[in-house]
Amino acid sequence: MAGLLGALALPVAAQAQTFASLPASPSTLPSGSAARPIAAWVTFCERYTAECAVDRTEPATITLNPATWNTILAVNHRVNRSVRAVTDMDHLHLADRWDLAEDGSGDCEDFQLLKRKLLAEAGLPRRAMRMTVVIDEKGEGHAVLTLITDRGDFILDNKTNTVHGWRQTGYTFIKRESQDVQAWVSLGRVTSPVTTANR
Repeated sequence: MAGLLGALALPVAAQAQTFASLPASPSTLPSGSAARPIAAWVTFCERYTAECAVDRTEPATITLNPATWNTILAVNHRVNRSVRAVTDMDHLHLADRWDLAEDGSGDCEDFQLLKRKLLAEAGLPRRAMRMTVVIDEKGEGHAVLTLITDRGDFILDNKTNTVHGWRQTGYTFIKRESQDVQAWVSLGRVTSPVTTANR
């Protein structure tokens, strides 16, 4: 994992996503009442306590600047390129397991958890980076990472190297980790998927 942080040079394809091109009007996801967490997240938090802890002394918002934006783009691209996408069933013979892709393979949530770990190591506040459950373009459960910033909520996704504002993803947003406690909050009225175990 240390190699992933080294030389965070921005790939040519991502260079088109400049800081200057960010929307002028921030758009944030409205969060609602408490929601039931994904069962595999609960197990992940038992194994990786620090990855799930909520430090309320951390900023709840990432202040974006060109350097921070370039770090976000580089980590998103690097993890997407370096981790092999495979379902938990094919990889581990389990329906759903959240992990940090330590062996270089994983499904959607493993990509996002690794990105969050690397971005936190680069100095971004973990509290402003929340695991999020959506319904994707196939109508399946999928996990993305929401970055809560002063320029709006942006989504890191293993299906694309482009970092989109949440409204541009085409996904239906269901729930995400709370910023205040180790729990989840609802983002809409749609029924939650039981798992997020797709590539």
